[in-house]
Amino acid sequence: MDAATQTMIDNLQKNTGKSLEEWIAIVQKQNLGKHGEILKFLKLEHGFTHGFANLIAHKALKSDAGSAEDSNDLVKKQYAGKEHFWPVYEKLKAEIELFGQDVEFAPKNAYVSVKRKKQFAMLIPASKTRYEIGINLKGQSPEGVLEAETKSNAMCSHKVIINHEEQVTDEVIAWLKKAYSAAG
Repeated sequence: MDAATQTMIDNLQKNTGKSLEEWIAIVQKQNLGKHGEILKFLKLEHGFTHGFANLIAHKALKSDAGSAEDSNDLVKKQYAGKEHFWPVYEKLKAEIELFGQDVEFAPKNAYVSVKRKKQFAMLIPASKTRYEIGINLKGQSPEGVLEAETKSNAMCSHKVIINHEEQVTDEVIAWLKKAYSAAG
């Protein structure tokens, strides 16, 4: 378990007086099977912030990387039916690893979060024809391949959309490097 997750679990106990396991039991008694349902329940009924509600939802559903027996299985599952994007992922991962020893890849169910002290990118095989690279660069104007993320609940401020390995250009890597530097 990464240090940030452990800190959140410790703070959950301090802030609510209940352990993660107790909150999971509360959620399970509600028979809520979807992530969004659990978030809504915890936010509306218990006043949780998104971060704590998200933590409990993932742990209750065993949908986070920490609950998976093998995080590589999460990544492999993301590319099922989208195997042609595997070289894109491998190229991006290799380039990002060169940024520094403090880079962490945290696989989730649908994407890989890329962190330093905080998340600075997301690697997402979004569909069979679209690969998205989420990039956190708050305050940066869209420019070149860098588009503003327009989803209301976006976890990144920008995105780059590609559909084959050759589009992982020096410009894309430079935007990722800039986000990495800003996350330190």
